[in-house]
Amino acid sequence: MFEVTIEETFAAGHALRNYRGKCENVHGHNYRCQVTLEGPELDPIGLLVDFVELKKVVHGVLDRMDHQWLNEFPPFDVLNPSAENMAKYIYDEVSEGLKTRQGVRVGAIRLWETDTASATYRP
Repeated sequence: MFEVTIEETFAAGHALRNYRGKCENVHGHNYRCQVTLEGPELDPIGLLVDFVELKKVVHGVLDRMDHQWLNEFPPFDVLNPSAENMAKYIYDEVSEGLKTRQGVRVGAIRLWETDTASATYRP
């Protein structure tokens, strides 16, 4: 199995609902998002996926979230904007953007809120 990973950043604010502690207050993060794709075979020129193509899809997702108040950004207007839920959302959106790629799937999304705290979603 081959894997490729890119890392991108975005900034956003949120507050966790029904949470008792600092994170129930309005605050923001400079998020770091790692997107890993996997697949069993390379294309004829030796690539799992072109990094340019992958970055275009990932930017399309993260640019919509960049500098947003996530508590009003669907689906987080209903769903708690935790790092775990955000990682799953990014997974779903990137997967949708890559659905035409045969034999390649999103293997994991790792979303860092800080240098020492991250959440990962794997299907």
